[in-house]
Amino acid sequence: MSDQRIVTTRTDPAVVGTPVQQESVVQESVTHTPSAAEYVRRAVVFVFGLIQLVIVLRIVLLLLDADRANALVRGIYDVSAVLIAPFEGILRTDAIGQSGSVLDVAAIVALIGWTILELVVLAAVGILRRER
Repeated sequence: MSDQRIVTTRTDPAVVGTPVQQESVVQESVTHTPSAAEYVRRAVVFVFGLIQLVIVLRIVLLLLDADRANALVRGIYDVSAVLIAPFEGILRTDAIGQSGSVLDVAAIVALIGWTILELVVLAAVGILRRER
């Protein structure tokens, strides 16, 4: 946030022998911009949102038994596998399957884990924020 105040003074000599009249004009403008911590908070929310989107897409594609031969589906599986890897093995069952459709339990655990990590990072950024 930045404040700007401009004062302009004009002098009008009236008639000779009378006092000089002065007129002041005050112009103020206030600009509100997000702080650096707010930009960091927005970037954190964006990055974690992308991570969560990829994981949710993986869960949905596995439930719908999407064709792994498709390049887009394979790309989502490959990217999400990297994001899910730290959370595999937390529970005894990583996936539950039924007639081709798979409920990826590890992906659900990863989604919860990434969300908790996002909240921790946002709390840390919130501590560093300085609000007026």
